[in-house]
Amino acid sequence: MGLLDELRTARRLAGQRTRTAVPETAAQPALLFIPDISGFTRFIEESGNNQAPWLIADLLEILIEANVLNMQVNEIQGDAILFYRLGPPPTIAELASQCRRVFLDFQNYLRIIERDTDSALAAVVREHALTLKIIVHYGPVHVARIREHTKLMGRDVIVVHRLLKNDVVGSEYVLLSAEYLATQRAAAIRAAFPWTRLLAGVTNYQYLGDIHYQYAHLTPLRLLLQGAEPGRSNAVQVRRVLPVSAAYALRVVSNLRLRPNWLQGTHSVRYDVSKSNRLGSTYNVGLNRGQVDFQAVQHFVGAERLEYVEKIAHFRMFPNSLLFFFLEEISDKACLLTLEFRYGHVAATSRLVRFGQLRRLHRFLGASVHALAALCRQLTRPGPGPTPPNRTKPRI
Repeated sequence: MGLLDELRTARRLAGQRTRTAVPETAAQPALLFIPDISGFTRFIEESGNNQAPWLIADLLEILIEANVLNMQVNEIQGDAILFYRLGPPPTIAELASQCRRVFLDFQNYLRIIERDTDSALAAVVREHALTLKIIVHYGPVHVARIREHTKLMGRDVIVVHRLLKNDVVGSEYVLLSAEYLATQRAAAIRAAFPWTRLLAGVTNYQYLGDIHYQYAHLTPLRLLLQGAEPGRSNAVQVRRVLPVSAAYALRVVSNLRLRPNWLQGTHSVRYDVSKSNRLGSTYNVGLNRGQVDFQAVQHFVGAERLEYVEKIAHFRMFPNSLLFFFLEEISDKACLLTLEFRYGHVAATSRLVRFGQLRRLHRFLGASVHALAALCRQLTRPGPGPTPPNRTKPRI
């Protein structure tokens, strides 16, 4: 045994590292996928807003949740995420759909932030114009376990990182390496990007030489953002008059302790008491047989209505969704609640299944606001507090 082998053995024993099923020397083909936030450095350095790092963290989470290709997260590097998927490459149609989903979910979330015209963070977001570029490559990689971490190694890992610096003009595009494109049929490639066209490019890198690729600008997809296309809206909405003032109703819907008393199917809520009622605070809701995570992202008091917005994570059928509460004053004892659920897409391939899920979602929201009205009535009436939540409520 040589010195290098002895050192390697000692390192494994010290870290209690077990040998993986795949030898370190065996390379495996893998899709490498990096969404990178353009304008990140300038945004952090010049924003002067203490919420800026938290916004970037939210955006990175949006990118992870938009993963519909079942890729694994290898590493997060400030403003970019390296995803990988071992095995055969996805089709160009699947990849184009993934790029589209990542870009739209990212931009839709920024639009929500920008809507709060009185927010300093919103003003900073509008000024710095954060956006995305996406790098796609395919090639052999070595998968190594270093303590509890998975590390990708090999020339192609270097290539995908170097491709982040390229000769493409612009800041929002998808770049596909020649190695990935070589796995796809030419006709399929031409048909995969109906909103734009692929352009050829090449960049020379020291030690790597010329790396060829094709790229497509993502800017035309902005026409599909929420509210940008007339007649198109990924939203489900219900309305109901609540027998309390708008300010009182806002206190009720933002009170996490009361959530099981009106949100249908909810049997438990977990949250940090010291951080409740703060923007950015998160809480976990036990919903039917699963768990859904909520985060308060906006609280806006306008001249005509109050708004409260929550981001929803780990909602299996509706990834990257948002829940809006719009409260309009009718009198000092009544207000109109508009509960709006906005989603990026429905996680189902069948149109019939998607239609059925949206119908169930509408019933779920309708039953919830009905229970909320009853709760508000009970809270303002002298007598005992709210009754325990009904554990036989309809599922969504």
